[in-house]
Amino acid sequence: MTNPLYDPFLILTKVYREGAYLKQAIASTPAEPLNKARTVKICYGVLEKDVWLEALVSANVQKAPKPAVKLIIKIAVYMLEFMGKHNYMVVDSAVELTKKLGKSGAAGFVNAFLRSYKPPALPERADERLSLTTSAPLWLAKRIRRSYKGEAEQILSAPSLGVCVRFVRGAENYLNKPHIQTPFKDVYIFPNFVRGEDFFSGGYTFQSVGSVAICAAISPCERLLDACAAPGGKSVLLASKCGEVISCELHPHRVELINSYKERMGANNVRAVLADSSVFNPEFEEKFNAVLVDAPCSGTGVINENPDIKLFRRESDIAALSLEQLKILNNCAKYVERGGSLYYSTCSVLPEENDSVACAFLEQNPQYVLSIPQSPLGHATTKYGLQFLPHISMGAGFYLTRFIKR
Repeated sequence: MTNPLYDPFLILTKVYREGAYLKQAIASTPAEPLNKARTVKICYGVLEKDVWLEALVSANVQKAPKPAVKLIIKIAVYMLEFMGKHNYMVVDSAVELTKKLGKSGAAGFVNAFLRSYKPPALPERADERLSLTTSAPLWLAKRIRRSYKGEAEQILSAPSLGVCVRFVRGAENYLNKPHIQTPFKDVYIFPNFVRGEDFFSGGYTFQSVGSVAICAAISPCERLLDACAAPGGKSVLLASKCGEVISCELHPHRVELINSYKERMGANNVRAVLADSSVFNPEFEEKFNAVLVDAPCSGTGVINENPDIKLFRRESDIAALSLEQLKILNNCAKYVERGGSLYYSTCSVLPEENDSVACAFLEQNPQYVLSIPQSPLGHATTKYGLQFLPHISMGAGFYLTRFIKR
């Protein structure tokens, strides 16, 4: 049997050292099939608790260990503190892996550290304490606390509820499994769900409750543009109530993702095109009843499902993202016919990417008026839109609003 730390170490090395996204690292790393679920749990857990684990290591050493040794310690501490694994098994496995990696000189240090470490002390400053207790980057903790006050800890620590599955047919065959019903027809969240043959035949697909909620708020129409469409989930779902859906993407491989998705789900009225939605296309001018701009964003509303965002996202990214979001929105506003609707959404909980962008758009586009949509999914209503938050929206954090062209 493989050392239980070995496969997580290989995967997480790709994330920490090579900058790979976690899902890509898992998919590209051969792992022992028998314990694949445990390996995935450890990888997600270590990234989810990275800030806390970093603080723990710093609090218990005088000199930072080498990256590989630090990663072994992080994995081992996560297994001890959050998975309840036996101390002797984890410590022995960590020491064994240290030696296997040719770092025998550090084996004694790893052994001593894991037998004597103490959790980091809670800081006195509120922002730093929030960062540590929720294991969120300090910059993000500051922004969330400033925007949401007493809800900040709940927002940053809300867990993912599981795997959200949208059924096209045959849902009744799966409802004997533990599940949570969402406010949307044939959409359920399962604690665990193994992909089977019905997935490949288009019987169901995996789609977040946030993505489904955005589509549910869009009114049926004859011709819709999905301006930032990959991997294609929204385009395919919207195809069921729109006559034609044009799905734009900037990169060829992402266009192929949309094509693959629509073919699997049999959405023949979706047409994927290679296009930059921030650059004006005269062929699209006033040609659509509705346009959806699900803009590139910080992803701060979905860190419970993508914990590597905590590693890769920087505070300096936010201003640049806001400018890009407004640029795309301003350009796509030219594609909406008179009386048509322009929808704006993100998977962010930061007002700078949401209400601030909506406000700037209205100031720069007087031909549009605000018309906030409704949703059956729990949310907060802001000045300019709907803010879905992980602790009240079934784990999803995203934003949605609508503008109507006069």
